[in-house]
Amino acid sequence: MKKQNRILVIAAFAAAAVTLNSTAAEVSPIPKPDGKPADMTKPVQVFILLGQSNMLGMGKITGGEGSLENALKVKKKYPYLVDESGAWTQRKDVRNVFVMCSGNSPAKDQHNDWMSISNRNKLGPEHGIGHLLGNAIESPVMILKSCIGNRSLGWDLLPPGSAPYEFEGKLEPGYRGTPKDPKGNGEPLADEWYAGCQYDGDIAAAKKVLTELDKYYPGGKGYEVGGFFYWQGEKDAGNPAHAAKYEENLVRFINVVRTEFKAPKAKFVLGTMGESVKGSGGNGGKILDAQLAVDGTTGRYPEFKDNVATVYTNPMAQGGSGNGHYGGNSEVYMDVGEAMGKAMVGLLKMNR
Repeated sequence: MKKQNRILVIAAFAAAAVTLNSTAAEVSPIPKPDGKPADMTKPVQVFILLGQSNMLGMGKITGGEGSLENALKVKKKYPYLVDESGAWTQRKDVRNVFVMCSGNSPAKDQHNDWMSISNRNKLGPEHGIGHLLGNAIESPVMILKSCIGNRSLGWDLLPPGSAPYEFEGKLEPGYRGTPKDPKGNGEPLADEWYAGCQYDGDIAAAKKVLTELDKYYPGGKGYEVGGFFYWQGEKDAGNPAHAAKYEENLVRFINVVRTEFKAPKAKFVLGTMGESVKGSGGNGGKILDAQLAVDGTTGRYPEFKDNVATVYTNPMAQGGSGNGHYGGNSEVYMDVGEAMGKAMVGLLKMNR
């Protein structure tokens, strides 16, 4: 049975109520799931995860130092992932869905089951996110991940409305543009990669899941997109033109994905690259500055107040880097997931 001291949050992304535990993100340790289903009379609250390879997830489950197995058995971390017998826990109130495509090709299902480590060989931040949200929300929750690795915001994930621009004497393509035809903004190009090709694919894949709700959340009575999670930036750091436009592209991305899913008030949480340190320079520093700038507490974008949060992940990275997938260290993925989940719960509480 979920705790009774819940606060009622009226979600602005629709008229239905979402019930939050006022201390869910602050309780330590995170409680084990009770194995009970959510209140299926309420719409499914959908949280969409986007980004590149670290959102995809490269954390090791088994093995020695850096594996989830080691973190649980040796360091006694994340006890909510196993029950008293040592078996993996399973949430019956959080659905874990992962679809993946390359570019705008048809997506394939990677996961479609209840939130659990069982039958996984790698993990991303979705488990920390899913448990925080599952504890905080009485409605059914769907974690819907749609992404693939090695994608940049300045090219592959470029959002609609992005215009071509000049950088160091070279014209960079706008949305649906190519180096040969930078103008873009037309129809998707058949059999050709273009600026925004992965954006088109990831968004279409997520939308398709939502058109088949009962397949991905059995018994679901409609849905609401409650929020977005975004962890990305490594590929842009390798391209000076993309790093220079990262903030502009990120602001547009946040606004456009909300429009795509008809969820203008949906919350947005993003994570920085773990290797990036505040005050650093170079392309990585530009991307970090952009990611920190969109946080609603900075005041740089007043429209993001109380609805966008940036999680500074450097303290959780254990010296690893996004390009190196943090050495497969599962603790990084779990810690970042928990921090992002806590940030989302905090934003949801803003509506109370």
